[in-house]
Amino acid sequence: MERLLRHGVRPRRDRAIFPAALGARPYARASASAHHERMKVLAWGLFAVAVTEAVAGVTAAVVAGMTFEAAAESFIVTNSAIGLSLACAGVLLAWQRPRNAIGWLLLAAAVTQAGTAAGAGLLAIGEVHGWPEGMQRTLVTFAAYSWPWSIALCLPLVLLLFPDGRPPSPRWAWLVPVTVLTAPLFVLEMGASPTGLSAGSSVVGYLTIPAHEDLAALWTATEVRGAVLVLAALAGLALRYRRGGERERRQLLWLLLAVVLVFAAVMVWWGVFEAGPVLVLLAIPLVPIAITVAILRHGLLDIRLIVSRTVLYALLTSGVIALYALLVTVLGRAGPGDSVFATVLIAVGFNPVRVRLQRVVDRLLYGDRVDPARALSRIGRRLADPAPGLAGAVAALCTVLRLPFAALRSADVERTSYGTAPERLHTVPLVYGGDRVGELIVGLRPGERAVSAADARVLELLAVPLAVAVHATGLSEELQRIREHIVVAREDERRRLRRDLHDGLGPTLTGVVYQADAAGNVLADDPARAKELLLRLRAEVTSAIEDIRRLVYGLRPPALDDLGLVGALRQQAERLSLDVSIRASHNLSALPAAVEVAAYRIVTEALNNVARHARATTARVDLTLGDRLHVEVSDDGAGGGDGVGGGDGASDGAWRPGVGLRSMRERAEELGGTCEAGPGDGGGGRVVALLPLAVAVAVAS
Repeated sequence: MERLLRHGVRPRRDRAIFPAALGARPYARASASAHHERMKVLAWGLFAVAVTEAVAGVTAAVVAGMTFEAAAESFIVTNSAIGLSLACAGVLLAWQRPRNAIGWLLLAAAVTQAGTAAGAGLLAIGEVHGWPEGMQRTLVTFAAYSWPWSIALCLPLVLLLFPDGRPPSPRWAWLVPVTVLTAPLFVLEMGASPTGLSAGSSVVGYLTIPAHEDLAALWTATEVRGAVLVLAALAGLALRYRRGGERERRQLLWLLLAVVLVFAAVMVWWGVFEAGPVLVLLAIPLVPIAITVAILRHGLLDIRLIVSRTVLYALLTSGVIALYALLVTVLGRAGPGDSVFATVLIAVGFNPVRVRLQRVVDRLLYGDRVDPARALSRIGRRLADPAPGLAGAVAALCTVLRLPFAALRSADVERTSYGTAPERLHTVPLVYGGDRVGELIVGLRPGERAVSAADARVLELLAVPLAVAVHATGLSEELQRIREHIVVAREDERRRLRRDLHDGLGPTLTGVVYQADAAGNVLADDPARAKELLLRLRAEVTSAIEDIRRLVYGLRPPALDDLGLVGALRQQAERLSLDVSIRASHNLSALPAAVEVAAYRIVTEALNNVARHARATTARVDLTLGDRLHVEVSDDGAGGGDGVGGGDGASDGAWRPGVGLRSMRERAEELGGTCEAGPGDGGGGRVVALLPLAVAVAVAS
């Protein structure tokens, strides 16, 4: 505060420095709340205007005694339906998403479309009751200039800004002002037409422009402008679908579904019933309905499945109609009955075409689930890349199957995940060698209640390589932990040697030097004293030799080099008050040094525990060499907690591991092996250790 005052900054003039202290936040909240209320009032006001216009148009048509056909030809039926649908969709979006421009554009389109219905309806009453010509011309002008705004302005902007109210990227933003500035051209082309509002009306509105050849180029440019803007907006939607996530893609699919249905309706009405373009417009309300669902409730249904079936049968229907018409036209010249042949030909070829189209559509919407081999190949390539590893495989899985979420877990730990987890999840167990090594968890697509059979087949196939990858990752991590343990153990051993040499052997040798000097000093004058010092010197040297032997024995028992593993064990057994038998099935002289030391330590520790705790009279040691060294020590003692394992002893007979058993297990695990202890089959205790040879060679080197 003082620094700001020294630099001439006054809090009263710069209220943004301390907004909380000066009350800016309460004002901001109040202002935002008031703005939100004003926007709600505006939205409902536009809704009321559009509904009033639609109701006025329909009521006026009824009062004027118009038939349904006449009302349709005057655009009262179609524009009222379109206006009401746009109004309902727009007010919901503007109310729930006031910052999204889509809702406001739909409300504006509703007002303009319903305005045409109101103008046409009131004009019908005016013609029946003989209203003044100026009033009738004003109604015609209002109706003619109203609806084009929804086509020229609102529709291109809705497609360009769908679904979030912003262009696909900043580079597309220039299309917004271009659309706004050029929209009046189309409005002028439609509103200034000298023809009446409908074929049955002779009233011509104001602001009309007689047809002239000089204006043909302008109107052509206007039509090209509209087509280019719509195509650009559709290209933006395609770009959104390609770059977007699961949510945005599902929103775009809702719009695609509505467009496909409208297109199918147009084809049916025009191609089959030949009802003309007016009634076809009754399918347009599907578009605002789909837009509203896409923005507010995009996960309402499995839109992928609906779009897949709709696109498939729309294409098939259009193709069948076109092919039937072509065959009848071509074959009809040959004689009657050829239309029957055309029908049979189409029926025979329908199913193969349907199957192929279904595969194409499903691949666009569901990825490669229709081709498990392709899906497995794509994910396998990501697994083979060591850089992303499991994370790359999970991301590829979501991309390949168009899934919103996938994760890999093992030992209750999430190794990697991709996407956002939905409410419904499906779990696939990952099994390797009969053991469950983890699980694959995938999120169901919005609208799906259970995993489909096609997805389940692909996931079961993918579970096999993923299980191998998870198992290999676990082995790699275990190997890394073993290496770290070895490094730590080596450093601990070095510190122990340094401490023993510094604290034990070092002072002893220093004392030897001093006593030798003292003996030399008194040797001539006091031989008896010199002899006494030499005797002490001999005792110190003997103690130093014992310390050296102890250090050497701690590194590697000398008996292993002199007698071999079996001989060293027999020598150690002779010192115990037990009858110990040792059997070796092979010559163990070629054992790696690390395995030899570990086996010796495990056996001697187990025999010492038998002698101390097991209350046994005999013990047996079996050494079997295969791809691993199998070490087994058993005794005829009382068993239970105080057997060969070196447990703490328990009255209930349970094995409770003590220092001895932990030491044996650690020595086995250092080599990647195992060591287990427990009661024997025939009583007593039993220790079994499995020591791998290949890993030991790598560790020893």
